[in-house]
Amino acid sequence: MKNKYFLIILPLIFAFTFNGKKYDEAVKERLSLIVNICLEGEDCGSSSQSTGMATNMTMATSSDVLKVELSEGSEHIVKMLNSGDGGQMIFEPAVLKVSKGDTIHFKATDMSHNSASIDGMLPDGAAAWSGAMNTDISVTLDTEGIYVYQCDPHAMMAMIGVIQVGEATNMDDIKQASNSYKSSFIMNTNRIDDYLNQL
Repeated sequence: MKNKYFLIILPLIFAFTFNGKKYDEAVKERLSLIVNICLEGEDCGSSSQSTGMATNMTMATSSDVLKVELSEGSEHIVKMLNSGDGGQMIFEPAVLKVSKGDTIHFKATDMSHNSASIDGMLPDGAAAWSGAMNTDISVTLDTEGIYVYQCDPHAMMAMIGVIQVGEATNMDDIKQASNSYKSSFIMNTNRIDDYLNQL
């Protein structure tokens, strides 16, 4: 009888002790984020202590955005992920520059994802695509311009990607279309703008 209770209680003690420590450490790490804020006219080398926490973050401008370089080769892999370097529900890499005629291989690395082009967010005359759930799909891009695509079940979470093929001939059209498209996002609302700024 004692062994039965021991087998029930021991896993609970283990879970609360070890998982609790990991959770507490993760919370502390997130709460102890140190940033510097440099306002116009201030010396960014010095830190401000006015809020009781160190601040060390510069205001980013569009010229500070790291631009994506042309990807080498004629075949490129994009993973469909629940979590990646860029956040939750993400394609990785999320932004690509490729050459006309290159092939993109979308890999269903994590389950419950697909890759599908978005109506109105492709170059004129470009072929649309829609991959099946949990299935790899390969797409050859033969028309120059910017392509924006999504994971259908996670579109509201801004699980999108952007590919520039050759020259960005339709950037103005994509930016205009993105204004109404991003209004459906329930999270990561600036993701499409951030991605387009990298081109």
